[in-house]
Amino acid sequence: MNDKKEVLLKIRDLRIEANTDVNRWDEIVHGVDITLHKGEVLGLIGESGAGKSTIGLAAMGFTRDGCRISGGTVEFDGMELSNMPKPQLRKLRGARIAYVAQSAAASFNPSHRIIDQHTESPLQHSLGTRLENEADAKELYRKLQLPNPDEIGFRYPHQVSGGQLQRAMTAMAMACRPDLIIFDEPTTALDVTTQIEVLAAIRNIVEQFDTAAIYITHDLAVVAQMADTIKVLLKGNEVEEADTQTMLDSPKDDYTKSLWSVREFKREQKPAPAASDTPVVSVKNIDASYDGQINILHDVSFDLHRGRTVAVVGESGSGKSTTARVITGLLPPSAGTIEFNGEPLPPRHTDRSKEQLRNVQMIYQMADTALNPKQTIGEIIGRPAEFYEGLSGSQLRRRVNELLDMIELEPDTYYRRLPSELSGGQKQRIGIARALAAKPEFIICDEVTSALDQLVAEGILRLLDRLQSELDLAYMFITHDLATVRSIADHVVVMQYGRVVEQGPKDEMFRPPHDPYTDLLLSSVPEMDPDWLTKLLESRGEDGLKAAGN
Repeated sequence: MNDKKEVLLKIRDLRIEANTDVNRWDEIVHGVDITLHKGEVLGLIGESGAGKSTIGLAAMGFTRDGCRISGGTVEFDGMELSNMPKPQLRKLRGARIAYVAQSAAASFNPSHRIIDQHTESPLQHSLGTRLENEADAKELYRKLQLPNPDEIGFRYPHQVSGGQLQRAMTAMAMACRPDLIIFDEPTTALDVTTQIEVLAAIRNIVEQFDTAAIYITHDLAVVAQMADTIKVLLKGNEVEEADTQTMLDSPKDDYTKSLWSVREFKREQKPAPAASDTPVVSVKNIDASYDGQINILHDVSFDLHRGRTVAVVGESGSGKSTTARVITGLLPPSAGTIEFNGEPLPPRHTDRSKEQLRNVQMIYQMADTALNPKQTIGEIIGRPAEFYEGLSGSQLRRRVNELLDMIELEPDTYYRRLPSELSGGQKQRIGIARALAAKPEFIICDEVTSALDQLVAEGILRLLDRLQSELDLAYMFITHDLATVRSIADHVVVMQYGRVVEQGPKDEMFRPPHDPYTDLLLSSVPEMDPDWLTKLLESRGEDGLKAAGN
């Protein structure tokens, strides 16, 4: 069908260089071609470092600091963008080419209302009055199935959920009715049910306005729902390209086949602990609230045993991370207790001993923001070893080297590097090493693979599994990714609205019958079928979006 449509974007022999050292430029994108017709969606997939985002930004005539387009052409609707003067580019961006980032929370200005940020671009491009653009924003919010569309725009970003904010950013990208939108991993950090809502909203808006799109992701099952054509990238090179169904049914390249086969890692489930075994951590009948107002956790209970992994799953707002905050002492419970090796832990972390603090550590979701950008890797890993063990000098250096070896990074190579010089997977390994530096018995893993591509995520899961076996660690694994749960969990706790809906051994939890909410989560995991989302939405009705709304 695209043969009858005009070519909107034509990229030929695109080459991009990065300034990796003083007066040294290295090529990171090597002669990529893209042809995109009006109304068509192209999926760009590949692991971290494949060049997906770099190419997506180049489609807007943009490169990050330290990068430059060194060869080839980027032609948008007959206009060459690679050498276009910046004033002309500014007229195009926002108006005819828009960008939707991975993290809406990081992209919105927290001090301005959502609707003020929405109307900024159309007003800048002289498209209607303020009142007209506010009315249009509300209509877009309605089309994107946002709750209270006439009012939600007048909230601040922190006053809406992640899924709502991601849809508000899609609405903002549509404000000027662009011809092309670059979607850069827009659902990566969302839980499965919220992801369905955002995917449905994006697809509906693209179809309604016949907008062309480049959809960047590392998740093949997701891109299969969105794209007409898929291009696979590896280290800045094209691997192969085909229509979505062909790519799913018969990928040709070995690398593409390896992407299709990830998540084959499944460790053996460990036998249930004996009734006489004392849990490392026991969460007993916890209630909790912020500012002493309405409870957001209600009678939450579960145990975490040495050498085992408990996966805590649920949608955004289900109470997973709040439970972690209670366990770490950052949020004192209003009722109930947390026990460590059978002894009650003080509710507040400030009242806990150094030994109690040492034994409960955390690995965070976004390694980018969890690591101090001004500290070297040696300093980041060394701080907890210095604080908890009193190490210094050569002893501290030996301990850091030992930890780098444990996470499979070469000490001589990485010790003096800064976080900005590492890939996403390497940064997450540093987060793991920092937690291990305290020699804890229990680690909370908070969505530690959600921002990583599938190949890198599998490597992190294998690393965590090996470390657990070697060090006899207990893990609480907070995740919205049920494929991860299948890979690594021994016991599963399902949460909704601050309550434990059901829990049990992993094998039992994945066998019916399920609680209706667990059924909803399981049915929301995308499948490698281009028609999966359509069938799901039809089966659920009302575009598949839940009125209660994330």
